[in-house]
Amino acid sequence: MVLGKRLKESRMNRGYSQGDVADYLQISRQSISKWENGNSYPDLANLVKLSDYYEISTDELLKENQVLKNKIKKNELKIEEYYRKLAFIQSKSEKDEGLLLLAIALISFLITPIGLVVASFLLARNKQTNSLYKLVYLVSVCGIAYNLFMGYGIVSDIFSWGTTTVEYLG
Repeated sequence: MVLGKRLKESRMNRGYSQGDVADYLQISRQSISKWENGNSYPDLANLVKLSDYYEISTDELLKENQVLKNKIKKNELKIEEYYRKLAFIQSKSEKDEGLLLLAIALISFLITPIGLVVASFLLARNKQTNSLYKLVYLVSVCGIAYNLFMGYGIVSDIFSWGTTTVEYLG
């Protein structure tokens, strides 16, 4: 970014008009316009006054790109957030119970009435930080469906639901 654009951006960031800046520096508004359009440059004394008025350093006016500086700051914040997430996951990975939960989920298929409660408990207990999170979730949901199906079969046999009675005439 050239000096003129930085001067204009700095002035607009502070909410000043070209007339305000000209009055402060005791020069014409046209001079400010020429500086911002890149047709001329302020002398050193006016550059120092501008940096004071805009409350930024002369280095920022002459060298730095504010947009790039903001992008760098945003990226640093994102990186910091990713490090926090990574630290959280690493601290939780020490307590990984994915394999244990998967084994219990598979056992829940064997005991039909209790399997409903066990699979529901596993769904509540399963955390995204577990290594086998998705697999435990899938097996638990399948366990619940299987146990509901088998439970219905047992109850329907007890109460003779869905059966027909055939009488043989002899």
